[in-house]
Amino acid sequence: MSSTTTTTSDDEEYEINPNSADTTTQRKRRYKRRKVAIFFAYCGVGYQGMQKNPGAKTIEGDLEEALYLSGAVPEVDRGNPKRFDWARSARTDKGVSAVGQVVSGRFYIDPPGLVDRLNSNLPSQIRIFGFKRVTSSFNAKKFCDRRRYVYLIPVFALDPSSHRDRESVLASLGSENELVKCLECSERGRKVAGVMGRRNSESKNVENGGNDASQSGLTSDNVITVLSHSETKIEPEVSSIDAVALSNFALAVDPCLVSSDNSAAAPHPEQADQNLVRCGNGGGAAVKGRVFCYGEKEKERFNRILKHYEGTHNFHNFTTRTKVEDPSANRYIVSFDANKVVTVEGIDFVKCEVVGQSFMLHQIRKMVGLAVAVMRNCAPESLINIALQKDININVPTAPEVGLYLDECLFTSYNQKWKDSHEEISMEAYKEEAEDFKIQQIYTHISFTEQKEGVVALWLHSLNHRNYPDLRVGG
Repeated sequence: MSSTTTTTSDDEEYEINPNSADTTTQRKRRYKRRKVAIFFAYCGVGYQGMQKNPGAKTIEGDLEEALYLSGAVPEVDRGNPKRFDWARSARTDKGVSAVGQVVSGRFYIDPPGLVDRLNSNLPSQIRIFGFKRVTSSFNAKKFCDRRRYVYLIPVFALDPSSHRDRESVLASLGSENELVKCLECSERGRKVAGVMGRRNSESKNVENGGNDASQSGLTSDNVITVLSHSETKIEPEVSSIDAVALSNFALAVDPCLVSSDNSAAAPHPEQADQNLVRCGNGGGAAVKGRVFCYGEKEKERFNRILKHYEGTHNFHNFTTRTKVEDPSANRYIVSFDANKVVTVEGIDFVKCEVVGQSFMLHQIRKMVGLAVAVMRNCAPESLINIALQKDININVPTAPEVGLYLDECLFTSYNQKWKDSHEEISMEAYKEEAEDFKIQQIYTHISFTEQKEGVVALWLHSLNHRNYPDLRVGG
């Protein structure tokens, strides 16, 4: 038999070429191509999303190449996923991570050790957990009933007083609590008066008509130049600014962990996601000195806000490039709640879990964005129901990408139908590995990015009526 083939049937055999330079194929044996589901996770930083896109670095592109290098895909099929019946359960966006991603296809799973070979050909931020044999008709996209995503939002983001406005930035100057990440904020193009970071022309937000210094009425007085995330140059005039110490703003990066005696120690990252709540989420007493905390009252309100999304709605206002009349704008949300707080590297995050049949581009980030705006009293709660109406077009905020990850893909119908003849398609067998990866790669990345770049802290400045006039609707 030839060492190459043009078919993709289950019975197809492939003779390993003994003259191949690839050490994984230096065996004279014939193997059959099998239909399998592959379980894996990845940290999305540095990638332009899951789906392969010519000229872009994608998770799918790296995975396909690893499958070839590991002997799962022959040379003739390299770079041509249709030839091996490729399908993905979810298409995550740029920068979005995943813990329970699933893809399917027909691959050479022999000789043993495919998982190790795949991982050896992948960067550490992509980890293959394993694979399972599936029916010949299995398709990871079509057979996925539901998808569960998680968005980690810092607790301070739900505090109406935290990062409230430009005045808070000005008031913090000279108080020894200046936050470089906030001083760098431009409010989507509009510089903070008297606080100008070193930014180039590309920092202007074209969509929102970014204003330059002259448009914002800025002067060169009291300028703070942000040299880097760890170095700030303060001009002499700055000290003359009224230094009102706003405690909410001073604790903005970590408002729920700092006590009056600075003795509140953060738990080790490995303890994250185990109901580690010292305030709320189980009735624990508030820690001394906390200004804002995700207690029972806050949790009840935030969950009530998220419940508005449940059920079948037209989400045309929560995505891009999808018209209201497009049937794909109608999506079913099974559940949306935020009942847990996890602590990672000294920052408390509210864990927002949403389960739905499928999601559109930016849909979850926009749902979270509007919910946070409501929680911070930037918009009325009634605006969510208004935004779900077909005859209304409004612009809602989009939460940063870094806090979002795909938690699991669910195959309930398939598992029920084939339970007597095939293994269950679930993450159960890999949950410990997945948990370790989530803590070490995804959670750590989310926390580190917030501490280093203040992504959410900066985003909070955009939640105002100047940038989003529609937030006033329904008030």
